[in-house]
Amino acid sequence: MFLLIAPLILILLYIYFSKNHDYWAKRGVKHDTPIPIFGNHLRCILTLKSVTEVTCELYKKYSKERIIGYYRGRTPALIIKDPDIVKMIMCSDFWSFYNRGAGRNPEQESLMLNVFHGDGDTWKLLRQHTSSAYTLAKLKAMYPLIIQCAEDLQKVVQNVAQKKGSFNAVDLMARFTIDFIGACGFGVDVKSMNTENSIFKKLGKLIFTKTATERLKQAMYELFPELRRYIYVSDREILLTLNKLVSAILEQRNNKPSGRNDYIDLLLELEKNGKMRGKSLEKVNPDNSPMDVEMEMNFKLFVANVALFFAAGFETSSSAMSYTLHELAFYPHLQKEIQEEIDEVLSKYDGKLCYDSVSRMPKLARAFKEAMRKFPAGGVLYRVCTKRYTIPGTGVTIDPGVEIFIPAQALQMDEQYHENPDEFNPERFLPENEAKMGKYVYLPFGEGQRGCIGSRLGEMQSLAGLAALLQIASVSPCSATVRRPRPDPRAYFVQGFADGLPLTLTLRNK
Repeated sequence: MFLLIAPLILILLYIYFSKNHDYWAKRGVKHDTPIPIFGNHLRCILTLKSVTEVTCELYKKYSKERIIGYYRGRTPALIIKDPDIVKMIMCSDFWSFYNRGAGRNPEQESLMLNVFHGDGDTWKLLRQHTSSAYTLAKLKAMYPLIIQCAEDLQKVVQNVAQKKGSFNAVDLMARFTIDFIGACGFGVDVKSMNTENSIFKKLGKLIFTKTATERLKQAMYELFPELRRYIYVSDREILLTLNKLVSAILEQRNNKPSGRNDYIDLLLELEKNGKMRGKSLEKVNPDNSPMDVEMEMNFKLFVANVALFFAAGFETSSSAMSYTLHELAFYPHLQKEIQEEIDEVLSKYDGKLCYDSVSRMPKLARAFKEAMRKFPAGGVLYRVCTKRYTIPGTGVTIDPGVEIFIPAQALQMDEQYHENPDEFNPERFLPENEAKMGKYVYLPFGEGQRGCIGSRLGEMQSLAGLAALLQIASVSPCSATVRRPRPDPRAYFVQGFADGLPLTLTLRNK
């Protein structure tokens, strides 16, 4: 009997685990042949390749296609190569793709209730009401705190350089960003620059260093949609640590805005003002007009958005700054030009960094932009189709739930849009050249209504940190430096480096 039943069971399992794997074939979209359970996602699940690396490979393999099919498990996804289609998805037809699909079950994991991971009305209300934290006036007001962190960085740079050894640029710049987040986000003097056991540094490791168990749960979450409501992926210690940290800060402020105009103050203002209100993305009245929706800034939402502020500022900025230093180490003539610019500008400001002085360093800004072109923190941008949609010019119609992968790194390294893309050439970002480039082939901060809400803050912070370091020191390759650093294959939303970025620091003789 078993010999008769076993083949039937195997056939049924094959059908179940291959469900939907004919989706792109039916639509005439080129794609690699999927395998049961995993689709095209096996190397990502096994952490052999990151999603960014896989999409870059497919981008080159299907060089003549505008769109490429992909299967994340049994879920169909579409890799968008054509910048015109990218524009439609991110801007023109945004309301058919307003979900990012980055979050998990918020009832299980409350840390997903933030402006990055949230979807639908949760995202819309949070985006609408937290954007006031990033006005130019508020960013200028917090700049003295950024400069204090930059000056602390200089002290550490001097100590490292005097030891005449190599250093990990990623680690150094991560410590700078942690201090920045503590000061500008939480009103806390973190001092992680000189404290290896900083609670913020521990929190960063918890968020960005995934255990084998977490990776397994993430794989189960991606491959088996039926189980998602039962799977808690994140380390619960992250939530407990954040709950304690936020509770302590709120108690210190008596649950009232402190006047520091930091991120905690903004959330306290939202809480004091009562419910957040707006028009729904998902619900309509009988006359098809959007319903009015509301949401309260409760403690869960508070902690989730504090977690986002920390995570977004920590990993993305430290990655961008350290990779800028890595490239400048191989282009000493460019590094020297930038340092001369820093010296010249600061000579007009008594040698002091400030908002006005850093904003007058265009060569530094161009180098930073070029580094983000070659290695954007977000190597792939994600969206999810929310309503049946026909992609203009292709005849391909996709259904709600289809995932969209926008391969930012592949677009930014495509010689069709960027001449000699492997060359580090900051002059691409001279005003006359940048105007010709086009917005949708350079996407380090995303684009459209779901573009990075803190992009201006991240750029301000990063330029201040780079200016502070290059004002007093130079970077060069060391024996452990490799020209093309190996991306971390475990990375998902934010790219990293598997082996860090080792460099040598030398104090300048001015």
